[in-house]
Amino acid sequence: MQRCFTNILTEEVAVTAAFYEKLLGMTPKFSSDWFVNLADAETPGLELGILRQSSDIVPARAQRAPAGVILTFVVEDCDAVHERALELNAVVVEAPREMPYGQKRMILRDPAGTFLDISSLI
Repeated sequence: MQRCFTNILTEEVAVTAAFYEKLLGMTPKFSSDWFVNLADAETPGLELGILRQSSDIVPARAQRAPAGVILTFVVEDCDAVHERALELNAVVVEAPREMPYGQKRMILRDPAGTFLDISSLI
């Protein structure tokens, strides 16, 4: 295998990409009006794609709203990311709280409606 990354489907490609850039510090490796490939500078191989949902390359069955997906990002400081999320007016589904398995976790929704689990070790 050479690469593996998740694509988030949205009509708001630039808005959604900017959200991940500001929230998690990801940077574009490739950027166009229909697709943005983001990467984490500190973690080689960690990539995220933002793909226009109505693009011809997206199968018709996949052009509906996503369901049943939660993307998890383990970060150094969940509270710091929570503060950035509030500054970005992100939808916070669950505020940060300590979980019984030794992590602090919050749940957000990105501009495309995708659920995000942002966690850090306690």
